[in-house]
Amino acid sequence: MIDLHLHTTASDGALSPSELVARARAAHLTVIAITDHDTTAGTCAARAAALAADLELIPGIEISAVADGRDVHMLGYFIDPGSAALASFLELQRSERLRRLNAMGDRLAALGCPIDLAPILEAACSGRSVGRPQVADALVRSGHAASRDAAFSSFLEFGAPAFVPRCGAAPQDVIRVVHEAGGVVSMAHPGLTKRDDLIPAMAAAGLDALEVRHSDHDAATEARYRALASALGLAATAGSDYHGDVGRRATTLGNVVMPSADFEVLWHAAERRRITA
Repeated sequence: MIDLHLHTTASDGALSPSELVARARAAHLTVIAITDHDTTAGTCAARAAALAADLELIPGIEISAVADGRDVHMLGYFIDPGSAALASFLELQRSERLRRLNAMGDRLAALGCPIDLAPILEAACSGRSVGRPQVADALVRSGHAASRDAAFSSFLEFGAPAFVPRCGAAPQDVIRVVHEAGGVVSMAHPGLTKRDDLIPAMAAAGLDALEVRHSDHDAATEARYRALASALGLAATAGSDYHGDVGRRATTLGNVVMPSADFEVLWHAAERRRITA
């Protein structure tokens, strides 16, 4: 069983890389990708545990691109985590996260809902990729929200009073960076992003796949994006987007998986990228 969308404490997940590997093995997964936001630290830290667990670990990442001030999440697979160009790009991505984090803190204070940013900034200094989920958790700790999901809906999602638009790379730039690092790119959870208008241009720029199966996609949504991927000559990927045993995706590990036939198509796409690189 295959899950190509998982998060650890290297970004906004609740489990350490080794804990996630153990949990994935217990869920009978055989192939996984750790796709932490704007960092490869989780993938690198999980290598030994995955090898010991006889679990195939695909080097992965989730990069936040920006289109019209909105996040467009891009999943990179089969990347070289040691790529110097990728490392430089991700450093800029994480710097932008800190700018945005401080701006959200200022907005929350102005709204009468101050949070303590110090622990989040300290985590960033230790190498963790931080962002809105950590702000949401701080809102919960401060008593301003009942849960992470409630914090997003009340304060942090697009259109909410503390939302701060991201500045950063366009989807086409992210595609180029991932390809230069030897990987292939899938647009994450298009049913949540709701920017189907961007997909043809991304496909023309070299997008390799769409994440058609996701915890927040119902059967009709999966079928729609699978048809769109086929029409554009793209591969289809799948993943639970599991962050831990909290929130709406707490029970998805081992239940939202990628068909082996889809994985084979993605693997061959990655091989073609390597040959032509």
